[in-house]
Amino acid sequence: MTMIHSFLMIGQSNMAGRGSIGDVEPIRNLGLKVLRNGRWQPFFTPVNPDRPFSGISMAESFADAYQRDHGVSVGLIPCADGGTQIEQWKEGSLLFDHAVYQTKLAERTSTIAGILWHQGESDCKADRCAFYLERLNAFYDALTGVLNLKEVPFIVGGLGDFLSELEEEKQWYRSVNQQLKLFADSHPMAGFASAEGLQGKPDHLHFTACAQRIFGLRYYEAFQSLEDRERVFYEKPCEDDALRTEIDGL
Repeated sequence: MTMIHSFLMIGQSNMAGRGSIGDVEPIRNLGLKVLRNGRWQPFFTPVNPDRPFSGISMAESFADAYQRDHGVSVGLIPCADGGTQIEQWKEGSLLFDHAVYQTKLAERTSTIAGILWHQGESDCKADRCAFYLERLNAFYDALTGVLNLKEVPFIVGGLGDFLSELEEEKQWYRSVNQQLKLFADSHPMAGFASAEGLQGKPDHLHFTACAQRIFGLRYYEAFQSLEDRERVFYEKPCEDDALRTEIDGL
């Protein structure tokens, strides 16, 4: 049976991807797959079409690097949704339940190897910023608890410095970044990928396609730092004979 290591994509627009598709060379890696309707499909862009204008995501270069290093098929589970606040991801919310459901579907035919989180731009507000770490901790505990994934790497990414060009966000994004770093430092299976120096689009809110490619490699470096702790992934058996046959044929 083909081994698939899968990664859950969660957060808001920069995880979904807003990089312009024509600005970078496409990733041509036959070992990459995307979950659609509970089945693994050949990789395509945009991976996470939460909006009609979705584009390049950091998860693409992350998955490409992981596949080339590990020699296994890599599946992406797209569940990010643009413009969402962290409160919208709390346990019992539509976004939380959707991510849990999609991950459980993916578990039937793959091993969940990690969780990729990028979110926080929508919480760069005076009435939300102070509670960010508390809410992220609660979300992390709930998600990894219900999915039994507390021993799986959880990678978070920093917010872009280009947010300093926005009137309200510039006052709070550094605080959210500090809380993201503190979160990673306080959880043994969490890692932080810096966005320092990465270029933003003219909207000063989203990473360019090139920056997304670089950011994905930074996510992978953060993942590798956790992998170096000698955690071993064990492949779970496929629960569905028909799906097993389909996967082997991809």
